[in-house]
This record gives sequence, structure tokens and C-alpha cells, in this order.
Amino acid sequence: CEWMLYNFMQYLFVDYKVLMDFTLRKYRELLVHLQKKGYEFITFEQYCEQKSLFLESLASASSPATKWIILRHDVDLKAQNSLATAQIEHALGIAASYYFRVIPESNQPEVIRAIVAMGHEIGYHYEDMAIANGDTDKAYLHFQKQLQYFRQFYPVRTICMHGAPTSQWDGKDLWKQYDYRALEIIGEPYFDVNYEDIYYLTDTGRRWDGYKVSVRDRIPQYHDQWVERGWIYRNTINIINAVKHNTLPVRIMMTTHPHRWTNDPLGWLKELLLQSAKNIVKRLFLVK
Repeated sequence: CEWMLYNFMQYLFVDYKVLMDFTLRKYRELLVHLQKKGYEFITFEQYCEQKSLFLESLASASSPATKWIILRHDVDLKAQNSLATAQIEHALGIAASYYFRVIPESNQPEVIRAIVAMGHEIGYHYEDMAIANGDTDKAYLHFQKQLQYFRQFYPVRTICMHGAPTSQWDGKDLWKQYDYRALEIIGEPYFDVNYEDIYYLTDTGRRWDGYKVSVRDRIPQYHDQWVERGWIYRNTINIINAVKHNTLPVRIMMTTHPHRWTNDPLGWLKELLLQSAKNIVKRLFLVK
């Protein structure tokens, strides 16, 4: 307990980079640096539609045209924060993919409509196995109903599993019995991206190296390779420095959780404290 308290206090008060991170200002700065270095931003839907073209770029890694990022957002909570990131992206000419849960904190129709109006993709951030308590048939019926609901805002063609770390049920297990492609879904990031060639960068756990405290939002089979190549980033400043020095991978799926990103000091501190506590619990009891 003393060790955890020491590290937590050090995290809060010694590392000044923490105080500069996970603000909307820092998020915009990251996007601008990536654009300046020639990265093209695409939605997951665009990637799935033109996968063969994007994969052809793997053969010519030295060409600037091969630098692209699938920009994905998991709207777990605080939908208004997603509206803020969507506005930043829209102003920079970037389209991203936003995945909404069915819970009220995420599923806010006015926010969804506004994000769609800016040219972004939306999809279903599904957790039906957890909602149905592991009953696959009930989960599939629930999935179909929610998919139909979200398609009133956008012709949803991609979906993304919500990790639901406190649930024993893995949402992806739904597809052991059913096929999402039968519902005109063309992509799910945990099944339809070749991470052997595409680096996965996510702010899970409110840190960019949070795979150690993530229950399901991780690609464990490739982490050792990425560590060996030095592709591990503690904070956004580390990523920006990698961009400046041309050491960041050139093909990336980048996932953020917009509820973590805010310029509001009180909201920022609350999220820092809450997520830090969650990370300790997940590391001790949930991560296998």
C-alpha cells in the first residue's frame, strides 16, 4: 500500500508532463503535429471500404503517402466531450469514427446528430453480452435492436466492442455464434485490422501505455514486438516528440476516450483521480 501511495503521489506532483496532458489543447496539438508530418486521417469505415488500397501502401513504407491513421473514439461517458473533439477535428479537416454506447451518458441524440453533421462516422459501441448476462441469443437480439436505433442517425457499417472491464462476459464472444456481416457490418476493429502491420495506440487507462492495466482494450500478441521497437509512449508529449523525430509508426489505429480530454480544471482533476484509482484496482484484481 505504501508503494502504491508513493507512486501515485509521484505521478500527481512530480511528473509535470501529467499536468499538461489530456486537455483539448494538447489533443489539438497532437493532431496538428501529425498533419504537419504528412499523416492522413481516415475513418474505420473508409479503411474497411478501401482496405486493399491501404494495404498496398505497406509495400512502400518510405513514401509519405503511406502514413495514415485510423482515428477512432470510444464514447464511453460524457458525450459532450466527444462533441468538443469532433469540433477540433472538423476545424482541421479531419473525419473520425465515434462509437456510442446505449447508456444515457453516451447515447445523447443531439450530440450524435451534431457529430454526424460534421462529417464524422458513428458506430455502435456494443456490450450486449454483459447486458444480457452472457445469454448469447438475448445479446444478439439486443444488438440488432440497438444497431437499428443508431442507424437512424447514420448508416452504421462498423462496430466496436466496449471492454466492460467489470463484466465477466467478453462482448466479442457474441460472434462465436453469430456473424455481424449478416447485418451489413463491414468491420470490427478487434477482428478486421491486421495489427502485424498496423500499430495500435490507445489512451486506455488515461495513459498511452495502459495495456498493463487494460482488461480487453489491448492487442497482447504484439505488445512485446512494439516494446522492442520502442513504440511505447507514456504521455501525449512522448508521442509528439516521436512525431517530430520521425520515429512514430507510419500506420496506426489511434483510439481515444473523449471523456478523458477536457480543458475544465475540475473535470480534468476528477478524471485523473478516478482513473488512477481504477488502474490500481484493474492491475490488482482484473487484468490477467
